Amino acid sequence: MNIYNKTIEIIDFTNDLSEPIKLLNYEWLEKYFCIEDDDILSLSNPKKYIVDKGGFIYYAKFGNKIVGTASLLKRNETIYELGKMAVTDSKKGLGIGNMLLEHCLYEAKQKQIKTLILYSNTTLKSALNLYRKFGFKEIELESGFYERANIKMEKHL
Repeated sequence: MNIYNKTIEIIDFTNDLSEPIKLLNYEWLEKYFCIEDDDILSLSNPKKYIVDKGGFIYYAKFGNKIVGTASLLKRNETIYELGKMAVTDSKKGLGIGNMLLEHCLYEAKQKQIKTLILYSNTTLKSALNLYRKFGFKEIELESGFYERANIKMEKHL
């Protein structure tokens, strides 16, 4: 554990924290890909499109600033998608992605979710290394889910 982990807190979504998920995800999407129509919809109203549909949003808070986010998006009763995961560029390398992923795995087990899936892109080497480190395995990718995705992974809990 590095020294920064002691000052980083993982918190749940609240209605007054609707904007950070959008800002954090737009930051990396604009850097590496483009913002898709589904991103605009779900990130502009995360309560309606994620929380009210049975999903969960978590934030990494560093001091009084939100610096990372990750979500569990409900696909059905036993399968959730790990998605909308982002850490602001200025705080990368502090273990925040690790903390968010550990928290999502813990919460998924507590909620008796059986399988987590995720969609990514092979150009995102550090993200893929993180997912593999936590036991995600590559599976067949269906077409048309996200334009930017060229890899799908899953983990059974």
